[in-house]
Amino acid sequence: MSEPKNPFEAMIAQYQDMAKSMNPALESFSPKGFETLWPTMPKDMMEMFFGNSLNKDGLDAKTRLLLTLGALTVLGGQADAQIRLTVRHLLELGATKQEIVETIGQMSMFAGIPAMTKAMEIAQSVLEDNEESET
Repeated sequence: MSEPKNPFEAMIAQYQDMAKSMNPALESFSPKGFETLWPTMPKDMMEMFFGNSLNKDGLDAKTRLLLTLGALTVLGGQADAQIRLTVRHLLELGATKQEIVETIGQMSMFAGIPAMTKAMEIAQSVLEDNEESET
C-alpha cells in the first residue's frame, strides 16, 4: 500500500488499520446498518420527551424537531445518521414534505449551499423510503 500524500488521509488510514486489528468485524461496518438499532419513536413518546408536556404554552414536538433538523443541517456532513433519524421522527409526527424541505432550505443562508444540499439529499432518501413503505 502506498503512503497517502495528505497527512490527514495517512492519519485516517492508520486509525482504520488500528480499529480493524482490534475488531475485525469493523471491516463490514456501515453507519446505515447502525441506524437500524435506533427505531422511530411513537408520536406519543416524542410529544412526551420533546413536546410541550412540561411547558403547556411551549413548542410542540414537531416544531422542536424542525428546529433540530435545521441545526443538524448546519453541521453539514457530520450528521448523516442524525438527519435521517430526525426526518423519520418528523414524518411520524405528521410533518409534511414541504415543511421538511423548507426547514433544510432555510439553512442555506446559515450553513451554505453544500451543507443544505447534503441534508436535502439525505432527507430525500428518507422520504423515498417512507413512500415505498406506504405502498
